[in-house]
Amino acid sequence: MSNSYYENGAIHHDHHKELHIDTVNGSDVGEWISAFFNDETEQVEYEEVEKEAIIQKKDGKLTFFVHPSVDAAQEWQIHEEIERLVARQGIQEICKYLSQLSEGQKVLLPQNAEKAYNELVRLGMPNGEGYSLKTFMKYYKR
Repeated sequence: MSNSYYENGAIHHDHHKELHIDTVNGSDVGEWISAFFNDETEQVEYEEVEKEAIIQKKDGKLTFFVHPSVDAAQEWQIHEEIERLVARQGIQEICKYLSQLSEGQKVLLPQNAEKAYNELVRLGMPNGEGYSLKTFMKYYKR
């Protein structure tokens, strides 16, 4: 039996179709699913969905720690890295890692330690016992 009756990529095996995909493009997925099942599936603009997710992510305020020389593709990556850092580590480790990022020109640390402390609290650093401004100032930029 010839497979010329079926569309490209479809192979007949006992009344079911198989779809073999070598490369995937997000905008084509909806068309493939609709054509494969041959029904009226809801058409969704996948590229728009991806853009909306990025916009929602960027609606949050990017930290001012990000160095001006960092390209736009890395800004949110550095932002998320700092968020994970402040959620998991203590003051000494946070200050040490921020200094390392500063040496690698990924972040630009402000001279005012209180401003840096407030930004880290905004990003998720606890501000209770062991995380006071006084403790932070002791280890900041050492």
